[in-house]
Amino acid sequence: MFKVTPNPPDADSTSSGTAGRNAKKHDEATKRTLDYYLLPKSEQSQDAPKPDQLFTVVENIDNECLLANLSETLASADAMISELAFDLDGSRRHIALGIQQLIELSSLLANRVLDNVDPR
Repeated sequence: MFKVTPNPPDADSTSSGTAGRNAKKHDEATKRTLDYYLLPKSEQSQDAPKPDQLFTVVENIDNECLLANLSETLASADAMISELAFDLDGSRRHIALGIQQLIELSSLLANRVLDNVDPR
């Protein structure tokens, strides 16, 4: 048996004008919703931290402040490795003293750059 199915109404007919407007509104609402959830957000910074990043440096900090903090951090690392080196013996002590020399060299370089940025 053959069942007769009607064709969909024409969008430009007067009886279905409301249905056409509703479909258009529905399409616009769907597009806005998809754009909201799927398009990248422009307000997010390009330098946003990665999910596994624990520490960040605040933007727009001057070089002198960064170098001063670097110098203090290296001085702290030097003090810690010095304490450790004197508690060790043999090859472990030599490794700790080698690390201390690298820290001391880095500290000297950081202090020289700091002097070049802001001569005392």
